[in-house]
Amino acid sequence: MIKIKNTLLITAFLLTTLVGFSQKKGSSNKPDASLKIPFKMPEVQIPKFKSDTLNIVDFGAVPNTEQLCTNAINSAIEKCSKSGGGVVVIPAGLWTTGPIKLKSNVNLHTQNGAFVSFSSDLKQYKLIESYFEGNKVIRCESPIMGIDLENIAITGQGIFDGNGAVWRPVKIGKMTAGQWSDLVNSGGVLSKDGKIWYPSKGAYEGNEERNKLPKKETVENMEPYKEALRPVMVSLVNCKKLLLDGVTFQNSPAWNVNPLMCEHLTLRNLTIRNPWYSQNGDGLDLESCRIGTVTNCRFDVGDDAICIKSGKDKEGRDRAKPTELFVITDCVVYHAHGGFTIGSEMSGGVKNIYAKNLTFNGTDCGLRFKSVRGRGGVVENIWMEDIRMNNIPTDAINFNLYYFGKSLSEDKETGEVTVAKEPITEETPAFKNMYFKNISVNGAAQALKIMGIPEMPVANIEFENMIIRSDVGVQLNYASKIAFKNLDLRLDKPGIAVSFSNSKNVSLDGLKSTGENQMFWVGGLETKDISLKTNGKKIILNKDLKVLESIKDEVKVVN
Repeated sequence: MIKIKNTLLITAFLLTTLVGFSQKKGSSNKPDASLKIPFKMPEVQIPKFKSDTLNIVDFGAVPNTEQLCTNAINSAIEKCSKSGGGVVVIPAGLWTTGPIKLKSNVNLHTQNGAFVSFSSDLKQYKLIESYFEGNKVIRCESPIMGIDLENIAITGQGIFDGNGAVWRPVKIGKMTAGQWSDLVNSGGVLSKDGKIWYPSKGAYEGNEERNKLPKKETVENMEPYKEALRPVMVSLVNCKKLLLDGVTFQNSPAWNVNPLMCEHLTLRNLTIRNPWYSQNGDGLDLESCRIGTVTNCRFDVGDDAICIKSGKDKEGRDRAKPTELFVITDCVVYHAHGGFTIGSEMSGGVKNIYAKNLTFNGTDCGLRFKSVRGRGGVVENIWMEDIRMNNIPTDAINFNLYYFGKSLSEDKETGEVTVAKEPITEETPAFKNMYFKNISVNGAAQALKIMGIPEMPVANIEFENMIIRSDVGVQLNYASKIAFKNLDLRLDKPGIAVSFSNSKNVSLDGLKSTGENQMFWVGGLETKDISLKTNGKKIILNKDLKVLESIKDEVKVVN
């Protein structure tokens, strides 16, 4: 846990967080006019509904019992849709149900006090042809599903609980000894090495004995393994004009909310929660979607929080549907592996994303960009500004182009890595044209780390006005055309403030730093054209600045 040292800084941070989160809840289909969106953003179409209202109680739903309301809820939705649309109301009360199937022109509205609990009886969830982690797969039905729909919404103040504990495996490293003992004693099956708990024998077999799975999967032959085929909680596929507003989605079997190949999305005022130990417990996964806003949402999850994706490997490249034209503002992330992430399934590309006024509090990593050779795809034209982070256990900003790849050998002091260059093909991922402005970090293990690949370095990235308190400073490997302006580093541990390796066309204008025992280290045989403007601070060679002898002419210092 990172220690907090500056009380005034924390107070200012928390006040800024509360002010940012208390922005008024806009209902316009245009992003806030005060936002200076750097690309042409289409008007987001918000669904509209007839005033006709149906109550699930009138269709036989009984609250506060274990009696399934599946037929009542789905019958009300079906009738509402067939009669031209309107609102289906779930009143206050505890409602137990199987999968809910959305229909076009229906607003599923939950009143304050409505708690919708999805059944723990996995027989309620049929196997279907579905999607997960970027690929077509056989999967169980999602608790909430919508396919090929238009003009749909889930609104109100209710809670949808996916009963994820009956689905999810748990890793021993994510629990205390007492918690793990209680879990094991509750039943279930342990993995062969005793480090993973599965809620059932079927879940164990489907994960640990994958050699037994059919080579060509079908709905029929995967039935014995269905307990391992965890669905996303909210699956919306190929839908247009979608609104999610005000509700809480929590405790999902796998990913929580996953719009896929959807257009015109408005997501606002949501609370998205999962236990911090939940396997694959992502918050929001926008996958191959276009034109939308995410506003005033809270996340506290077991994996990445706000995730931008577009398919995996060849299937994603063939789909060729990038996630694009999104404005993401005024959101808060608590526990998550990454606060805002792009990848690693980004094979269809990601472009024209604008994020502003995001707060990450205790999030494992702040801004996280990840891929691996074999993915392909281009991530470009990403703008992020007014980002605040507090108590980040790993990196405030991280680019990792070796995600799930071969582990790299890093120099412990400089962070340098050396990787063999490979030919550029359609499988080569690219991250370029990204802009970061007004980034404030109150405690992180590392300020910034870029791990690019030599054949396609992370390129054309601008960082402006960053104040970061961290243990380790900035490390660049295989990066090109990187510009820093007004970087204020406050290191809690002695070390190198800024390290460059095998990077080209890097400029640093306006560096302030405290706590380091060395300002700069520059290495890597491929390094070229490094410009360091120190704003009057005298730099002593071999003390403040150490440069690999063979590239010393590539480094220019301007006092």
